[in-house]
Amino acid sequence: MTQTAFIYVQHLLGTGHAVRAAAIGKALVARGVEVTLATGNLLPPTLDTTGLEIVQLPPAKSANAAFSRIITLDGNDIDPAWKEMRTAATLKALAAKPYDLLLTETYPFGRRQFEFELASVLDTVKALDKPPLIACSVRDILVPKNELWKEEWMADKALAYYDRVLVHADPDFITLADSFPFAHKVEKLVRYTGYVMRAGDRPEPPEGDGEDEVIVSCGGGALAEAFLSAAVDARPLSRRAGDCTWRILVGHNISEEDFQDYRKRAGEGVIVERARPDFTGMLKRARLSVSQAGYNTILDILDAGVPSVLVPFAQATETEQAQRAKALAARGRVVVAEEHNLTTEKLAQAADDALALPRSHHHVLLGGAEKSADILMEDLKARG
Repeated sequence: MTQTAFIYVQHLLGTGHAVRAAAIGKALVARGVEVTLATGNLLPPTLDTTGLEIVQLPPAKSANAAFSRIITLDGNDIDPAWKEMRTAATLKALAAKPYDLLLTETYPFGRRQFEFELASVLDTVKALDKPPLIACSVRDILVPKNELWKEEWMADKALAYYDRVLVHADPDFITLADSFPFAHKVEKLVRYTGYVMRAGDRPEPPEGDGEDEVIVSCGGGALAEAFLSAAVDARPLSRRAGDCTWRILVGHNISEEDFQDYRKRAGEGVIVERARPDFTGMLKRARLSVSQAGYNTILDILDAGVPSVLVPFAQATETEQAQRAKALAARGRVVVAEEHNLTTEKLAQAADDALALPRSHHHVLLGGAEKSADILMEDLKARG
């Protein structure tokens, strides 16, 4: 009998959560599993979801970098009526067929704002005569909480409901304990998978695109204005990269009006265009990458082996990207330019410093989607 999996993902600003969830889903499909991916926000247009059954839940996102307000896509705060509607939609999707596996992305190690929905999901599946295997998928670094009790609650929730916690990291590089003080409590549930690369075949760029260029990228682009503004004017100030094309890839979360403003500002030797699915192919041809330090972007950079400047997103209480960038800088792999005092001059200097570094061959453990699928298949087999 064909096994079935229900994957729940809710991304709020960046798209990395959805990218990882889709990659794991596709790896399960490759092993003969029927996979439903339920998404609580709109999936990025560049994401390959071939083979997955997509359920679009009533979408929501964060209104700001502090994640202090969750809003609908038309800007309204979510209210009790919306929460009731959203919970009903998720439970309906979950009841569409019997599932052998329930995988929640991030929760319970984040997304407490959606406890109203996910508590109902967990209680519902736990009450079944034959509950599914319940697993959690988390990235390499968790966002620390101001109140320690919230972090202990995460561990207790995992112990009460979950059979497996998949940590998508290389434990020789970063461990769960580096960003989660109660990692010891859930140690028996944890398996490290290596980092999860994007799913799907990514096209090769047209001949010449990316060749000896500086590729500037910002993922989906949410709250990347200061970074992009500095990058669009940096080329003439760089000694080591002022002679090549700077290609600035603007994420699809940035408005068309702002996108056109960047295009108008672009000087000689600067190309401004929307993010492209052949981004990784251009990175492999590039002289330099300039980017934020999101999970997926870092993997693309490491895979390409390209010199890199990282401008980690660090607004409000965000520390995830800064921790990841610091770990890479400590290995001489990247140069970090801090976002809070970023100027065009500082970005150009960082580009020159990165190009002075020796070419790195530092490798981290990849194949996280495939390893995740293998672990889950082993767990399902063990349940009988």
